[in-house]
Amino acid sequence: MDSPARTVLVTVPDTATGESLGRALVEDRLAACASVVPGIVSVYRWEGVIQRDSEALVILKTTAARVEALRERIVALHPYEVPEVLAFPVVEGHGPYLRWVEEEVEAGDGSA
Repeated sequence: MDSPARTVLVTVPDTATGESLGRALVEDRLAACASVVPGIVSVYRWEGVIQRDSEALVILKTTAARVEALRERIVALHPYEVPEVLAFPVVEGHGPYLRWVEEEVEAGDGSA
């Protein structure tokens, strides 16, 4: 069951930032849901130096049609110079949940 649903991952510096970002995206109907996962550790190279940071992960549920607008809004609101915004297709899922995701974001795209 291929679905128009997408899962988008975004790292943020802390849970408060994740909750604020998630709330704005849900209010804007760019995401149906934002789940904030505290306590992750990211190790990465930035400007030639290996970095280690405590972060939170925001898991957003949206549709393919809303990914670009979602990405643009994340970049506008995000405190990082280069925020992580990764979108993944949802190949299978619980039908009623997937329909709910579609209904929640379609209400904000001008088509409903």
